[in-house]
Amino acid sequence: MIPIPSPEKPVQYVRGIGAKRAAALEQHGIITVKDLLYYFPRAYLDRSTIIPIRNLHRYLFADRDVTIVGTVGKVELIRGRRGNARLRVAVYDESGVVECIYFGRPQLFQKMFHEGELLALSGRPQFFGRTIQLTHPEFDRLSRSDDDEDIDWGKALHTGSIIPQYRSTEQLKSVKLDSRGFRRILKHLIEEECAKQQEILSPDILQRCSLYSLGRALSSIHFPASMNDLEQARRRLKFDELFFLQILFAFRKREVKSLSRGISFNTRSTHARQLVDSLPFELTKAQRHVIREIAHDMESDKPMNRLLQGDVGSGKTIVGLIAILIAIDNGYQAAFMAPTEILASQHYVTLTSILDDMGIAIRLLLGGQKAKVREEILEDVHEGHAQIVIGTHALIQEHVQFANLGLIIIDEQHRFGVVQRVTLREKGRNPDVLVMTATPIPRTLSMTLYGDLDVSIIDELPHSRKPITTLLRGEHERPKVYEFVRSEVAKGHQAYIVYPLIEESEKSDLEAAKKNYKHFRDEVFSEYSVGLIHGKMSSEERTIVMHDFRAGKIAILVATTVIEVGIDVPNATIMVIENAERFGLAQLHQLRGRVGRGTEQSICILIGKTVDGGSERRKGGPVTAKEEDGTKALRRLTVMEETANGFTIAEVDLELRGPGEYFGTKQSGLPEFHIANILTDHEILLLARHEAFRLVEADPHLRLPGHASIRKYFLERFREQLSFVRVG
Repeated sequence: MIPIPSPEKPVQYVRGIGAKRAAALEQHGIITVKDLLYYFPRAYLDRSTIIPIRNLHRYLFADRDVTIVGTVGKVELIRGRRGNARLRVAVYDESGVVECIYFGRPQLFQKMFHEGELLALSGRPQFFGRTIQLTHPEFDRLSRSDDDEDIDWGKALHTGSIIPQYRSTEQLKSVKLDSRGFRRILKHLIEEECAKQQEILSPDILQRCSLYSLGRALSSIHFPASMNDLEQARRRLKFDELFFLQILFAFRKREVKSLSRGISFNTRSTHARQLVDSLPFELTKAQRHVIREIAHDMESDKPMNRLLQGDVGSGKTIVGLIAILIAIDNGYQAAFMAPTEILASQHYVTLTSILDDMGIAIRLLLGGQKAKVREEILEDVHEGHAQIVIGTHALIQEHVQFANLGLIIIDEQHRFGVVQRVTLREKGRNPDVLVMTATPIPRTLSMTLYGDLDVSIIDELPHSRKPITTLLRGEHERPKVYEFVRSEVAKGHQAYIVYPLIEESEKSDLEAAKKNYKHFRDEVFSEYSVGLIHGKMSSEERTIVMHDFRAGKIAILVATTVIEVGIDVPNATIMVIENAERFGLAQLHQLRGRVGRGTEQSICILIGKTVDGGSERRKGGPVTAKEEDGTKALRRLTVMEETANGFTIAEVDLELRGPGEYFGTKQSGLPEFHIANILTDHEILLLARHEAFRLVEADPHLRLPGHASIRKYFLERFREQLSFVRVG
């Protein structure tokens, strides 16, 4: 029998676990010894940061959790006059006593506390009457018990130890795997396993970057000797996550830039010059700078692989169009892929009107087109008669064959998966690729998601564009908002009224949008033409509605988020976003960008429950998850009112939602981070990126003896992603 490497052994055979606990752990993704070693603490108790109970009053308005350590005194179930109950737990230390209050199933909490046991409790001190309380504090048992064996946490606490606290669930707690149970098991495991851990980084990287060995890092992340020891352990483990991801990007970039021969374009384009000279405005400095970067890439015989970021209305389409005209003047075709039929149709209308006098053949390829029309378009694409082909996912279908594809532009690229981008690129012979997004990406996230791409940023708006005024209004102010919309429409302007369409409640959301459309059409705005557009309509129906809105036949358009990107109607100056607290920041910013596209002053009005004070906390009561969500929602809306800077908005969005939920991370196929945080670990990210690119440059196949463990670990982790290594 081939021996199983220690880290890959089933967790069942770890001392203190067994079959029952292993089954519970498996439900939480902990299957092997390695999984358990990488189940990092959620927090730590540091003796130097524990607050004496008598000092809690100093932290009443600090707006942060504090930690106390004390002994459980009286545990009392108190019933109110209306039959409701709460649990009051007295906790004391040498300096004083504090009450800890638990609402909601207090009888259940009552069974968790035992007089005389030592606890660490974390929460926010609050006044209730004249008494300071901790409401629903998290707690951890520190007392010694029979099954703690040689670990005396109570004693360790008072000798300056740093105590790890682990996440647990009711299921894990039912098999005694609470934080204390994890500590006990991991203490023995660390002693047995960390010395055996095979180092995966080479000695020169460890030395150059001043990194802990892997074994020491794993030991110190669980049981640090000091806060500095903990910080160094975190630094090493964060480096690993970011380093191997950046190796993947280095391989991708090397493949595209060094191994593939692309098209060397002559960038002196007659059509591009004609376009720039015909524009009714001057290009901004940022646009001209980005055009030079793109032209430099297109002149090279290495395939362009560039990400173009630009805020809503910054002029990305014109920049992309100049690149398209360069490709056409060199005898190549250009593909322009958009995520929705509405956006693809919008690009078709825009490019057709701009290039009307140049005699350039543009085709629009959509999934819902009639068979005869589709066949004619496919033939034009195959024969090379179609010089610009605009479309959705329909462009990547197997029967779509280009005669001479030289340039690919992917708009709102975060909505496309890796496979789709590969498939389109393979329809040409190493064509140049320009991916564009109007969703500003914080720099650290850009380096994490698109580390293989060269990045260009358009960071200024055209001088002719007036800033959009954003206003927050409560639900009680809705009649005044509608009256304002009526007055603006009376002046000849047009308006959007947008409703959320969230996947989890899509059916009810759509019904609400339809119901309100009828209400607006028949009652509120009966004197004006009111239209409705949503994603469940056929592409033909949506095209008709947007054509009528653009032509001014519809004054007020009730819409779902189907209009989030690409709609360009200069006369639409008013946007009302209903239930605004249900939208993400990036989505709100995109929606707001649908107005302000002309020369008139535009206004975006956000109507939400949180503006009416729905997020205010009840005095003296616990902060519920609903209230916390309301607080975050109000902050999102406030940020929208305060700034129109997309990059500022993106930073706040990333902060509020966390790296794991920020757009694109799930779809990108990249692994989730266990410990690295792209919001705060910028310095480590830069170091890891530098070392990864240096490594691949020196050893492109990771074949040198000192890199064998790096190669092995990398292939295990990124084997699937390597099949798309040429993707931008």
